[in-house]
Amino acid sequence: ADRQEGIGVCGWILVSLSFLLVLITFPISIWACIKVVREYERAVVFRLGHILSKKAKGPGMILVLPCTDTFIKVDLRTVTCKIPPQEILTRDAVTAQVDGVVQYRIHSAVSAVANVTDVHSATLLLAQTTLRNVLGTQSLAQLLAGREEIARSIQATLGSATEQWGVKVARVEIKDIRIPMAMQRAMAAEAEAARETRAKVVAAEGEMNASKALQQASMVLAESPAALQLRYLQTLTTVAAQNNSTIVFPLPINMFGSLGQKSTGG
Repeated sequence: ADRQEGIGVCGWILVSLSFLLVLITFPISIWACIKVVREYERAVVFRLGHILSKKAKGPGMILVLPCTDTFIKVDLRTVTCKIPPQEILTRDAVTAQVDGVVQYRIHSAVSAVANVTDVHSATLLLAQTTLRNVLGTQSLAQLLAGREEIARSIQATLGSATEQWGVKVARVEIKDIRIPMAMQRAMAAEAEAARETRAKVVAAEGEMNASKALQQASMVLAESPAALQLRYLQTLTTVAAQNNSTIVFPLPINMFGSLGQKSTGG
């Protein structure tokens, strides 16, 4: 009833004449009427300008009447397109070039044909615009550290916009981020200064911990003079194990005095 109301009485007369022409010229005309649609394709058939049955045909063989029917094949496979490098200005006023990759597929052939002129071109242009809009709200640090979150945000925004076109956005990835050379040198200098600062802090903390340990060790050695002498001898043993070393061993003066007294007495 909907199809009859759509094409009108004159339309049905033309369809009847077309069908009659097929019957008269059968079987020659059957080769022009039968079309084959592949497994990954769908055919949107127009009859006198109206979409037939409001749904796509296929896969398999479909019948197309001459003079009144036309059809458009739509590929349902996943399409991977590269987003050209986009010049963006981040939230902290840094210029960068960003490119990415978008993977999408058509899940409604009728919407892809009837609602947009060129679904692939429209999706690519919308992906470029969405990429610039989303990245313009992020700082450079967020852009470099949060690629996955930004990609998911772009995918959600792009998917909601292309839903009416019958397009399902499967994946969005940020491929490369290029910043000016002067900014790269400034970031490298900043990172080096930060590493040097952390190294100095760690060295200072080590010195502080070592001084505390030495203080505790000196307090223990001060309680026992014999322990201090043993530690002194252990240090000499460690130094003597090294090659090309000269050891100056101090002796107490009273020892020489006692030796002198013995020689005089003899």
